[in-house]
Amino acid sequence: MIVYASLGLVKGQFKIPPQSETWLGLIVGILTGVASVATGIFVIPGVPYVTALDLDRNRMVQALGLSFTVSTITLALALAYQGQLHTEVAWPALLALGVALIGMWFGQIVRSKVKAETFRLCFFLGLLLLGGHLALRGLL
Repeated sequence: MIVYASLGLVKGQFKIPPQSETWLGLIVGILTGVASVATGIFVIPGVPYVTALDLDRNRMVQALGLSFTVSTITLALALAYQGQLHTEVAWPALLALGVALIGMWFGQIVRSKVKAETFRLCFFLGLLLLGGHLALRGLL
């Protein structure tokens, strides 16, 4: 994630030809699922794939939102199936969901008022910070 965000910040960009979207999307979907099962993180390689589709920012946010929603629901179902989803995590999870929904609402307002280049910069900085946090958390 850190490498991908760094490439994005220096404007290194991948493009996926339209004729490759279907088969490559299937492979990326499988790899994202494998990474999610192994780590609980469903950002890589899905986010780089979606951004390489060269969608306008509204469609990109919609595609990422759909991907994150499906991944989150699937992860919750997998945890429930394995007996790892306990009632003591229900309230913190609901609180986090509420905060996430407020963040999404705020993000829609900001997205409509921010230039595309500023949005892109914030997007990649956010990924860089998230990747750094995950890497440091793993070391500590």
